[in-house]
Amino acid sequence: MSKRESIGALVVLLVALSAACGQESSAQQAADAPSGIPQQPVPAFGPDNPAPPVNDNPPISGLDMPNLEPHAAPLSYVQIGAHVSESLDSNVADTLGGSGFHSVSRALGSLELRRLWSHYDLALDYLGGIGYYNARGIGLKQIEELGVNQKITWKRGQLGLRDAFSYQPEGTFGSSYGLVANAGVGLSGLGTFLNGNGLGALGEVPRIQNVSLVDVVQNLTPRSSVTATGAYSFIHFLGNDPTTGTSFIGNSQITAQVGYNRLLGPHDQAAITYAYQDFSFSSGTAFRSHVMQLMWGHRISGRMDFLISAGPQITQINGLPTVVTNPNPVTDTIPPCFISSTFQFVCPRNDVRISAAGRASLRYRFEKTSLALSYDHYITGGSGFFAGAKSDIARLAVDRPLTRIWTAFTDIGYSRNSREQALTAEQTAGCSLTQPCPGVSANTYSFGYAGAGARRKFGRTFQAYVGYQFTYLTFDSSFCGSAAACNRISQRHVGTIGLDWTPRPMRID
Repeated sequence: MSKRESIGALVVLLVALSAACGQESSAQQAADAPSGIPQQPVPAFGPDNPAPPVNDNPPISGLDMPNLEPHAAPLSYVQIGAHVSESLDSNVADTLGGSGFHSVSRALGSLELRRLWSHYDLALDYLGGIGYYNARGIGLKQIEELGVNQKITWKRGQLGLRDAFSYQPEGTFGSSYGLVANAGVGLSGLGTFLNGNGLGALGEVPRIQNVSLVDVVQNLTPRSSVTATGAYSFIHFLGNDPTTGTSFIGNSQITAQVGYNRLLGPHDQAAITYAYQDFSFSSGTAFRSHVMQLMWGHRISGRMDFLISAGPQITQINGLPTVVTNPNPVTDTIPPCFISSTFQFVCPRNDVRISAAGRASLRYRFEKTSLALSYDHYITGGSGFFAGAKSDIARLAVDRPLTRIWTAFTDIGYSRNSREQALTAEQTAGCSLTQPCPGVSANTYSFGYAGAGARRKFGRTFQAYVGYQFTYLTFDSSFCGSAAACNRISQRHVGTIGLDWTPRPMRID
């Protein structure tokens, strides 16, 4: 087992151990009931069963975000569910230039657990099942998601142990409605920074993705606090694209971040953070990054959450292949230098790059409408296409009840990604149709989606929905290489109808 795999296994083990320890403490209730669950009577709290603290303004450098929904009665419960959907997809294989409508059927089951004790809060979400793609060469696909969040609180702080795992046949950034329930662990906007999101996909290629992390919040005074987060994440692709033969680049990432927060007033916070990132790729390359940011947040309890952060990002790439016009006969020797296929003298060089990093997000709860808008600019894992990418990600989600039983929703997203480091001549020398080069040959790619739909309640346990989504993936002209033109665009139109069954939760106090 490698050092990175050992770190990930240790974090998952800590999550399990903390949950076991929590079961020995006195019983308590869950902090957040899921949407759609009927309110239950509030249990009696007292000296022997204190109510869990609710922080309406957590530190902006941490992982938790304030709750804009009305506080539900705290509960310990188990809830099961069943979810079926049928989709009509215009490019079900998600190929470049592909077209032709095929159906996709999905049958999923879910389990949600909330369990509280006096100083422990355990949340577990599971979603799993199968999807049948009615197209040649695809067929049945497995779908799995698991999220675990264990919090341990004390008088002036808390420790969080979290893990988010998924096994999917395709990417989840802008997934068709009804495909996944996003059973995450409250990563908020740091999901992108911690390598928790794939920003575009090509082909139906199963992938395993996991984020494990530990985070600590400690209040120093009533107006100041410190936060610390350590995470290990990875994405592993189980095969190549069957239509193009593309070999996707897997990656792993170690992240460590510390922050200092200061309350400026009843609605304002400021923070300063430093983060270290270590990227490693299956193509054999790696680099490190240092990110420093100033943050400001403005929050109105139950209504608005605005956050903005910005700062420099310093990236260090060791052994970057560089064309040398005047080689030093003492240090530039073969190896490690080599002659490229274009007869250029190439040597490994250490390269330091300085760029900007930042995030802005706005969540607002109107009287009837909920809105979430975000923009991120970070170096990411490259989503299997590149060994690292400079990424710009924007998302807008709106949810509005139309009547007592009807709700409308829309979700729009876009990401633009530029290659952070090129493949070396040694890596591309043996590429062929049977042994493709890792990733794609383009310098940039963009992925966008736009969708809308409506949900209707049928009693307390059933909910039906209908949705439509359009997705668009494009690579720049360098993808075609020396060819005058080639297929470098993938478009999909997906219409979905589905039914959710979620019975009343079972109390486990």
